[in-house]
This record gives sequence, C-alpha cells and structure tokens, in this order.
Amino acid sequence: MAYIDYYNILGLAKDASADDIKKAYRKLARKYHPDLNPNDKDANKRFQEVNEANEVLSDPEKRKKYDQYGENWQHAEAFAEQQQQASGAGQRSQNQQSPFGAEDFSDFFESMFGGAGRSSSRSSRYKGQDLHAELDLSMLDAYTTHKQTITVNGKNLRITIPAGISNGQVIKLKGQGMPGMNNGPAGDLYITFNITEHPLFKRLDNDLYINQEIDLYTAVLGGDTMVDTVGGKVKLKVSPGTQNGTKVRLKGKGFPIYKKEGEFGHLYVTYQVKIPTHLNDRQKELFEELAKS
Repeated sequence: MAYIDYYNILGLAKDASADDIKKAYRKLARKYHPDLNPNDKDANKRFQEVNEANEVLSDPEKRKKYDQYGENWQHAEAFAEQQQQASGAGQRSQNQQSPFGAEDFSDFFESMFGGAGRSSSRSSRYKGQDLHAELDLSMLDAYTTHKQTITVNGKNLRITIPAGISNGQVIKLKGQGMPGMNNGPAGDLYITFNITEHPLFKRLDNDLYINQEIDLYTAVLGGDTMVDTVGGKVKLKVSPGTQNGTKVRLKGKGFPIYKKEGEFGHLYVTYQVKIPTHLNDRQKELFEELAKS
C-alpha cells in the first residue's frame, strides 16, 4: 500500500509547528488554487493533495494518528479493535502505544480488511474523513447572498454563501467529506472564510465605518456632502460648526446581518475637516480679519 507523505506535500519536517503548517498550507493553496490555474490538471491535483495534507496535519488528534499509523490513520480505531480481537487481550488501554509501525499497520490492515478479516469487519460502519477548505472573499462578495463553485478533493461543489458571512467563520456541509467505510456515512466538509479588507470601509461585526473629508467652509457654515455607502452615494447635511472628528450614524446602511433577511447594521461616518493651504493674499486677509474679530 503506497504511503502518502503529508509533510512532504507541504514541504515541512515532521516536527513542524501548527503555525508552520498553517503558513505552508495558505501559501500552497493560493499557488495551486483552481481559480488561478484554470484547466491545469496538475495544479488541480496538487491543490487537492495540499488540502488533504492540511486537513490531517492541522488537527492535533488526526496528526497524532497519522504519525503512528501512516495513511491509514482514519481507520486506527478499527485496527485497534481488530488487534484486540486477534490477540484476545481486550484489556489494552486506549492510550497504550501500538507496537506496529506504519508499514506493519498497512500490511495488517490489508490482511484484516481486504482478506481473511473482511467478514469480521463487514458489520462495522465507520464515518468518512472530514475535509477542511478555505475560501477567500472580498468584503463586497460577503455583502450579498451568492453562489460559488469550489473544488474539494477533486469534486466541484456549487455552494450558496449567505450575505453577512464573517471573516474566519466556518460553515459545515454535511456529507461532503470522504466516503465512509463499510457503507458508513460520509464525512463532512468544513469551509473557513477569509474576508479581505475594503479600501474605503472598515467592518466591525455588522457595522461599517468610513472617513469623510469636508472642507473648512462647509464645516464652519454647514452644507451638503456626498458620502459613499455600499449601495451607492448618499447626500448628508453637515451642520454649521461641525468639529473635526465628528461622527454621524446612518441607520441600516451597514452590513447585512447573517441569516436575518432584511436586517442591517449601521454606517458610521467620521468627518475630517480639511484645512485650506496655498491661500492667496485676499484669503489670508479674510482669515486675519476673522481672527481679530
């Protein structure tokens, strides 16, 4: 049985830290992502391998089993059960280290589940391996409910992304992981969303924040200013005597609230008063007169 070296796939040593694994995965996932390598079968295959390696090595329990049992780590419990039945020793502690290495396990697994032991394992159903993936979205993508096609483990999935998804949020797609063993249920797919920042808006939970520059004359005398919102520009009235740093709230002009249709956060606008420069002589005189008065 061929041994899949997940550490080699990510370009890491076996003593790699969790942070090393995360960094290596993100770098390679971006490099081989199908969106950046359309119609490239080799890149698509590498992307699948990188996802599979990260799914195992990023989980401490799965990594421990993988280090002990090799690529058949997901059947470690079945192996331990069959080992107990074969030895008649059923008193082994679950924490006792197996005397078998990865190659011994592969051979034993083949004989137990592929040959003479097939009938004894047929009644045992095991859930398939869970898969993990990451999906990058812009803030504007996260603003509206939309569909996207993602490729996970060689399979294209058309998923609906609800408006209001947050950075770092994880959603589970039941039954979209690896197939189960002996007609057991398939594993699940967990997708982590990475939301990139917007050049104008800052998002905090469901609220958006933006800085709005106004000239000194509008701040002193009052007037109108056009402010950007995600849905387009709106006109705001600036009160006379508005101070630099004044904040106003536009109710319901923020980010959609996740899975609460029609509900939105607020948009907070902070005024930044622009001080005029390069004044001509007449303008300087007027300011001097104001200062004297």
